[in-house]
Amino acid sequence: MVDPSKDQTQYIEQFSSFEKERTKMDPTWIQEKRQEGITQFSKLSFPTIHDEEWRFTSLAPLTHHSFIPAKMAPPISSADALNDFSKVGRAGHYLVFLNGCFSQEYSSLANLPRGVRVQSLSESLKGSPDFIEEHLAQHPSNEVFAALNTAFIEDGAVIHLEEGVIVEDPIQLLFFSAANGRPIVSHTRCLVVADPNSQAQIVETYTGKQDSIYFMNAVTELFVKNNAVIDHYRIQQESQKAFHISTQQFQIDQSATASSHSISLGGRLVRNNVNAILNGEDAEVTLNGLSLTMNGQHVDNHTSIDHAKPHCRSFELYKSILNDRSRGVFNGRIIVRPDAQKTDSKQTNQNLLLSDQALVNTNPQLEIYADDVKCTHGATIGQLDEEAIFYLRSRGIPPETARQLLIFAFANDLTSQIQIDSIKSNVEKTLSDRLMEKH
Repeated sequence: MVDPSKDQTQYIEQFSSFEKERTKMDPTWIQEKRQEGITQFSKLSFPTIHDEEWRFTSLAPLTHHSFIPAKMAPPISSADALNDFSKVGRAGHYLVFLNGCFSQEYSSLANLPRGVRVQSLSESLKGSPDFIEEHLAQHPSNEVFAALNTAFIEDGAVIHLEEGVIVEDPIQLLFFSAANGRPIVSHTRCLVVADPNSQAQIVETYTGKQDSIYFMNAVTELFVKNNAVIDHYRIQQESQKAFHISTQQFQIDQSATASSHSISLGGRLVRNNVNAILNGEDAEVTLNGLSLTMNGQHVDNHTSIDHAKPHCRSFELYKSILNDRSRGVFNGRIIVRPDAQKTDSKQTNQNLLLSDQALVNTNPQLEIYADDVKCTHGATIGQLDEEAIFYLRSRGIPPETARQLLIFAFANDLTSQIQIDSIKSNVEKTLSDRLMEKH
């Protein structure tokens, strides 16, 4: 059994030192936010498999470690960082973070259009612009890890698109972690505010030194105002010994469009929470997700789409590919509020098992409180079609190549929707490389 009080003590002690360090450096309102975060964290317990939302995901592997703040780790070598960034592909404008801290040396923000702010959160807090105070940590959280992140808000990224601004090139946030000794923890925070009629592609990439043990606890808040369009990608290819827990919170206003593409290719224990509130009429959201697990990996995807207003649309497609003794979880919840008439919502979860030892638990949910709606949901779990493999082999294709072709066909529904060439190439190559690994 996990002892929540013991597991949380290390973070509460770290907060005490952190608070003293930051008191004279930051505005009062952010100190109050942090205090709210640690208070909420202290009231909550780390979940166990007895909690409904975590019944298929045990945190025991995470709580066995004692993590120190990432800033206390030895500096990351430039060779490690550059080698990894060359693999994931840098596109457009990008900010780089090493062990959760902004690196000016590796970042590039040349030729940003007028009306676009892209900078580290730590730098933004020095000026404390009103829009940050207005939006940061505005969604109250009953989730223990999001509360923990709020308590340790210090660095991350801020992206602000002023009204009518269209950014042609992607904005990429690259997070690289390496423990180089004792296990470390980073609490990165990202804030995206897209004012009316603005448009951008935003990419978050999380990666790290292989065989490095660390805990990435990340929160991203996205406010998509009237008629704005945000295409958001989240690529997670951490160390195979890393722990990764994330929360994405979308608020989508009238006639705005947001899409989320969540790709999980690394990590030992991964939990992705994606929440979207359709907060204005004629708003639209698309949630896509793809995960590949093997060698005992565990990836848990929890999504929530809240149709709060009428005439809104949501489309959700999550797929998992599981090999060896890996585990997967999908829990997708769609809520249609009483006033959200004319809602159009579709949710699909598909899972491909490549091994008899792989296991996935899926739970699509619809909660409908309106009577004039069009909602569908469904889930499938299966293995590769032996007849399809036989068909390909009968045409001279080797067995392993036939399997690869069918697996890539399964994933193609999602990879084909990645609109940034360098990101798409990285995902496809990583999929190929990992599927070719020998166990």
